[in-house]
Amino acid sequence: MNESAEITTNDAKAKQVISALTKKDYTVHYAATKAEAKDLSLGLIPSGATVGLGGSVTARELGLLESLRNNGHEVFDHWEQGLSEEEILSVRYKQTVADYFLTSANAITLAGEIVNLDGLGNRVAASIFGPKNVIMIVGINKVTRDLSEALERSQRVAGVKNAQRLNYSTPCVTTGECIDCASPGRICNISVILHKRPMWGKLPGREYHVILVGEEIGF
Repeated sequence: MNESAEITTNDAKAKQVISALTKKDYTVHYAATKAEAKDLSLGLIPSGATVGLGGSVTARELGLLESLRNNGHEVFDHWEQGLSEEEILSVRYKQTVADYFLTSANAITLAGEIVNLDGLGNRVAASIFGPKNVIMIVGINKVTRDLSEALERSQRVAGVKNAQRLNYSTPCVTTGECIDCASPGRICNISVILHKRPMWGKLPGREYHVILVGEEIGF
């Protein structure tokens, strides 16, 4: 596919997903580029707000962690160097009650269904209930035709790449392919599907934002 054809295809995908998410009551934004996505994300978070970051590669690729700290926000990041196991767990709990929680999705369908896999559960838990506001940033590369394809992508693409990134002791780290293992280090233990915006997302002072990025980002 040439570049102009890919852009046209991505535009069509974006329009369909945005329409579907809007009908499902999310507060939807479109950012054509990563730079726009970063500026938009930062603009949604008011001064003084606490921010939870649930291990999102997308948020880190955008450089949001550094910018938020430079802007004076208290950021709950369990990847911070030098934390003990007990401190990491404490940070994960704080993420679930932050003013804002930054996350992404492993896949999103053209019909607006959002799919995430998790090993421990803290990331998907915070994306469902707890933080006052959620900002979910999703690259166009994560858009799938339907729920079946979304679940497949979440496990066999995102799951494998995340396990490799974290160097877990799972077969997929070596083979590059998911075999639906029974490994103790298995990263895809929990599947969560958002069929529609959670009910709390329209309460006063609370929002569930989805930012669709017109470029590939994260996995």
